[in-house]
Amino acid sequence: MKESFVSIKNLNLKFQQKAVLRDLNWAINRGENWVLGGTSGSGKTSLAKIIGGLQNASGDVKINFDHTSALPAETLFVESWYQFKNLEGVANFYYQQRYTSQQAKETLTVHAELVSYGKEKGLHFDQVEPILEALGFSTFASSQLIELSSGEHKKLQLVKALWLKPQLLIIDQPYTGLDVASRKNLNTLLDQVTEEGVQLILICNDAELPNCIQSFAEIIDGNVVQVDAFESSSSEENHLGEIPAFLKESPVYASQNIVKMVDVNISYGDKQVLKNINWEVKAGEKWLLQGHNGSGKSTLLSLVNGDHPQSYANELYLFGNRRGSGESIWDIKQHIGLISPEFHWYFDPTATVWQSIASGFYDTVGLFQQLPYTKSTQVDELVKYFGLTENKNELLSALPLGKQRLVLLARTIIKNPELLILDEPCQGLDQQQTKHFNQLVDELCSNGMTLIYVGHFESQLPTCIEKRILLEKGEVKVVESLNTEILS
Repeated sequence: MKESFVSIKNLNLKFQQKAVLRDLNWAINRGENWVLGGTSGSGKTSLAKIIGGLQNASGDVKINFDHTSALPAETLFVESWYQFKNLEGVANFYYQQRYTSQQAKETLTVHAELVSYGKEKGLHFDQVEPILEALGFSTFASSQLIELSSGEHKKLQLVKALWLKPQLLIIDQPYTGLDVASRKNLNTLLDQVTEEGVQLILICNDAELPNCIQSFAEIIDGNVVQVDAFESSSSEENHLGEIPAFLKESPVYASQNIVKMVDVNISYGDKQVLKNINWEVKAGEKWLLQGHNGSGKSTLLSLVNGDHPQSYANELYLFGNRRGSGESIWDIKQHIGLISPEFHWYFDPTATVWQSIASGFYDTVGLFQQLPYTKSTQVDELVKYFGLTENKNELLSALPLGKQRLVLLARTIIKNPELLILDEPCQGLDQQQTKHFNQLVDELCSNGMTLIYVGHFESQLPTCIEKRILLEKGEVKVVESLNTEILS
C-alpha cells in the first residue's frame, strides 16, 4: 500500500457567500508529483494556499513530512507574482517608480535579497550559484528588486524555492514571464530536485512540463478530479458579441509617425540596457516585440509609454513630437492604452470592475471623478461586450485572473487609443482564455489601431500581427515583416 504524503478530507471554502471548494478530498502519495490545472476561478490557488497554511478553510489537511530526510520538513508556496517591500518595509509602489527609482536605492538588490534569504533559511550561498546560472539570472546580482521585469521576478522566486528544496513545493504559474530557454532549464531543475526528494504541485495549464510530472488534476464543481492529461481547458468556442459602435471608428491619429527611435541608448551606471536602437512604428501597424528575459523589452516599452526619465536624453519621437519638446507624460498617455504585468500588480485593489474600466479615460489606476453620461454609457457597453455584467460591481482583485485581464483590456481600449501596448497580456491564462483574449484583440484592432504586442510563443498571438522586432542583449537583432501563416 502506498504511503500518503498529503491527505485532504472534507475541505470547504466559501468566498463572498459562494462555495469554491465543496467537501473536497485529495490524497497525494509519497513520491507523486502533480499538476493542478483547469479553468480560472475554479479554486486552484485557494487550494494551494490552504495546503501551504496561508489560507483558512473548514476541513482536514495533513502533511506527513519525512523527519529522517535532509530536506526541510516544510511546505513552500510560490505565488504567481512576487511581492516585495522597500527598505522601509513598504510594499505600495506605483508603476513608474520602477524607472524613476534607478537613481535612488529604494529596494534591496537581488544579491542582498538572496543573502538575507540564505541566512534566514540556513542555506549555503555556493549552492545557489548553479541555479542562478541555469536560469540566466547571474547577471542581475546588483539590480534592485523594483527594477526587475515580471519574468525576472519569477526567476527570483524560483531561485529561492529551488535553493531551499522543501519537502513539498507548490508553484503557482511557474512559467509566467519566462522565455522558451528559461522554461526548459526550469523543467530540468525541477526534475533534479524531485530526484532529491522534493515533491511538486504545479498550478498551470502548460503543455511542456518536467518529466517528473505524472499526475494531473482539475478542480471541477469544487472537488479535485484526476484526469489523464491536459488538452484545452474548454473546447467550446467563445462567440464575440457586437463590438461597441464607438470602437468601430478609426482612432484619431495625431501623426502617422507613432514611434521613431534614432540611436537610442539607455544605461544604468556601467550597465547598458539598450544599445543604438533604431525603430519606427507607423500608424496602423501591428508589431510583435520579442526577446529573451533581460533583453531590454520592458525598457524599450517604458520609452514608448513615456515612463522612462532617460527618454529626454535620446532622439525619441512619439506621435510626431520629439520627446522633451514640452509635452507631459499625461499628454503622451492620452494616445496610449497599456496592459503589462507590472501595471496589473500596481493597480488599485479597491477599484470595482466598472471603476477600473472607467479609469482608462483618465489614465489613472482608479476612478477619482464622476463620469459624464456619454462616457458612462461607453463603460456600460464595454462591460456587456466583455461579458462582465454580473461582475461590474465586484472588486477587480476578487475576480479570477482571466476576468481581471478582460477588465484591463476593456480599460485599455475605452478611449479608442491610437496605440495599444499589450506586454505579455496572457501571462497565467489557460489556452482557451488566451485564444479568446487574442480574438478580442484582433477584433478591436480591426479599426486601424496600432499595436505593439509582447509574447514569447507564436502559437499564442493575435493573427493581426504583421511585423516583428527581436531584441538580444539590448540590441536590435531582427526587424522583419511576418507571413501570417507563421502565426497561425
